[in-house]
Amino acid sequence: MTTNNKQSNQSQNGKIFTGTVVSDKMQGTLVVTFDYKRKHPIYKKIIKKKHKIYVDNNLNAKKGDIVRVRESRPLSKTKKFTTLKIIKSVK
Repeated sequence: MTTNNKQSNQSQNGKIFTGTVVSDKMQGTLVVTFDYKRKHPIYKKIIKKKHKIYVDNNLNAKKGDIVRVRESRPLSKTKKFTTLKIIKSVK
């Protein structure tokens, strides 16, 4: 029973991504990109893709930092993620 409860709690926390801060010009918001690889459905070739998300900046991360972000409730029209940890800071 306890393992099922742990799994359900983890699913409520939201997805976690690691990405690079591209912009910190907005007040309280970061733009973070993360890379992923997908196989093309027809040609079966591995393709690199990037995705850009808007993140709540509660840890004062700067441009160039590598951060870990988690999905949360919608904070604004576009912002649906919060920062968990700054993995690597650029000085």
